[in-house]
Amino acid sequence: MAGSEPTAGAVAAPDTVKILIAGGFGVGKTTMVGSVSEIAPLRTEEPLTVAGLEIDDLKGIEEKRSTTVALDFGRITIGDDLVLYLFGTPGQQRFWFMWNDLAVGALGAVVLVDVRRPESSFAAIDFFESRRIPFVVAVNGFHGEHPYPAEEIRASLALPEGVPVLLCDARERESCRDVLIALIDRVIADVTLGSGPAR
Repeated sequence: MAGSEPTAGAVAAPDTVKILIAGGFGVGKTTMVGSVSEIAPLRTEEPLTVAGLEIDDLKGIEEKRSTTVALDFGRITIGDDLVLYLFGTPGQQRFWFMWNDLAVGALGAVVLVDVRRPESSFAAIDFFESRRIPFVVAVNGFHGEHPYPAEEIRASLALPEGVPVLLCDARERESCRDVLIALIDRVIADVTLGSGPAR
């Protein structure tokens, strides 16, 4: 009943937080959402076709056979009082118009970076910086390899010191969970310092 007091002994519902998983085409966003989600993830993948060969840059990811055309969605419970809703953004430029809608209500973001093609994530970094949405950079180690240290990657991406740079493997649940926890820590720090995103 509207306006009624909570029942004595009732368990409070956990807080829910919207997080975006962003980055360039083929950096591992769908993989990350699928690896860490505690529910079967919603995916909107479609096969790459011959018609897209003139548009899609497959340099360095020639083995890629499908692409996200709308979003990926997953959920992960961080603790008894916190649940994250994960929204993976489409990576191809022709779908970037959806990012504004997906960003509504987001408290933070993970920008995935492929060190083989770091320039593919510049647009995502610019997007979150311009909107003052807190983000962390997660460097996806394809084949389990991280050939460059985090600080070298920070310099190559021209990131400010306040943006955490983490090495991760988008295929590994624990690795993805650590990235999300680092993001939550940054969001909390921004709120505490009063420098959170403008709404």
